[in-house]
Amino acid sequence: MNAHQMICHLNDSFRVGTGEKYASPAMNVLTRTAVRWIALRTPLPWAHNLPTRPEIAQGRGGTAPADWDRDCSELREFIVSFSEREQFGVHPIFGAMSKSDWLIWGYRHVDHHLRQFGV
Repeated sequence: MNAHQMICHLNDSFRVGTGEKYASPAMNVLTRTAVRWIALRTPLPWAHNLPTRPEIAQGRGGTAPADWDRDCSELREFIVSFSEREQFGVHPIFGAMSKSDWLIWGYRHVDHHLRQFGV
């Protein structure tokens, strides 16, 4: 994934978080409990190269990069507006989450991908 694809992947992920985009579920009791708790409540960095859901995977069902400035602007808007939301979708791996969990997820997911590019 290049930087522009990463921006589009994050935009798609926020769309899943808002309920605007569907991502097929891949959850079980372990991912809804222990994995979610570790991912959201510990300082452990998220593992790299884990598969994502096909609907938000670049080169599969994810939104293809188009215009860099527009895609980056959309991500900035998602970051701001996401924190103001009260209603969220269902995470395809972690299941239903509270607003607090979604906000932590948003921060950790963006941070995870920015670190991949040394930002």
